[in-house]
Amino acid sequence: MDITITPTETTGISRRMQISIPVATVSDFEEKAARKYASQARLPGFRPGKAPAGMVRKRFAEAIRQEAIEALLNEAYREAIEREGLKLATQPHVHDLKAEPGQPVEFELHCEVRPELKLERTEGFSVERREAPVNDETVGEQIEKLREQKADWAPITNEKAAPGDMVSVALSTADETGALPPGREYKLVMGGGQAIAGIEELVMEAMPGETLERNVRWPDDFPDESQRGTTKLVRVTVNDIKRKSLPALDDAFAREMGDFDNVDALREAVRTDMTDHSRREADSEVRGRLIEQLIEANPFEVPNSWVRQLIDGYAQMYQVPEAEKERFAQEFRGMAERQVRRDLVVETLAEREKLTASAADVDARIEELAKAQNADPGQVYAQLQKSGRLTEVERELTESRVFAWLLERNSVSAA
Repeated sequence: MDITITPTETTGISRRMQISIPVATVSDFEEKAARKYASQARLPGFRPGKAPAGMVRKRFAEAIRQEAIEALLNEAYREAIEREGLKLATQPHVHDLKAEPGQPVEFELHCEVRPELKLERTEGFSVERREAPVNDETVGEQIEKLREQKADWAPITNEKAAPGDMVSVALSTADETGALPPGREYKLVMGGGQAIAGIEELVMEAMPGETLERNVRWPDDFPDESQRGTTKLVRVTVNDIKRKSLPALDDAFAREMGDFDNVDALREAVRTDMTDHSRREADSEVRGRLIEQLIEANPFEVPNSWVRQLIDGYAQMYQVPEAEKERFAQEFRGMAERQVRRDLVVETLAEREKLTASAADVDARIEELAKAQNADPGQVYAQLQKSGRLTEVERELTESRVFAWLLERNSVSAA
């Protein structure tokens, strides 16, 4: 294709090119678009595709030119990318398009290219491995959480609420005029930090069915800065109070929690699960710290488009309202950038050191999953493929191989 390409910016991963397409080439594309319209046009008095070319050109002049320009831009930017030997991070964008009839078509192409990571230093890093302790105390705390999950809530009618009680309350806060609107219903666990201290104190002074009013001061560290230190009239009506009753820690409770004959068996299972979890968390932390040091020693720029794409994915996953998306993007940008850098490092090392998981690795992993699920490997494979998680399995295996390679070349010590 006959085009003129003039690079105007080559900074980091950002590229800009001025592209000019001669009139003759533009005319060729318009001719192709006109022939296409002529073969499909339906005009009164003519069979489909049989209308005179001149009449078709006149009737559909604007549409023909628009289609020609779109086709021209698509082919021109593909040609430009190929000639410049660029590996794009995302689709390029056309800016400052000039497409006047009888004149060359000119525009500026903006794009981001994939960063080329050198990773010259991958050895000599030191990381401490911190594994959370698992002992009788932490196991006991976890079992208490299991008891909390199985707790019964019994109504209290002749007492005020105490810390730990669940209170159903109608709460109303005075507006700017000092008026109290109708109360909104809430369920609050006293002492759980769901309401500010002044409101909790007011709730715990009321009997079931009682309504109380008081001026309450908002704390100086309240999340909404505009409300910090303000004092408002608050009305609470306690509708009901429920008190938690924990099940006895006995063999019956152990059997209810799973296939355990007694409390000792439950404790041992909890200890095993907590130990496994602690090890996995420590391993994950080591990986994260190692990658951080590697990135710090080998700085590189990441495509903003990739970061934004990841942020948009988080926003969709967390169902962030449209009005909150910009604030969300600012808060999550740092995390998204770190994730993109991490993925690029893993991808680069996997390719350079030939650590990418093979089909045999994936098959072996599927066999393990099938055995754990007591299922047929073929069915597990089909389920993973249907859900789009097959590539996730391959990525996890590749990551494991990359980190094993890194751990062999760096120092990990116990904290």
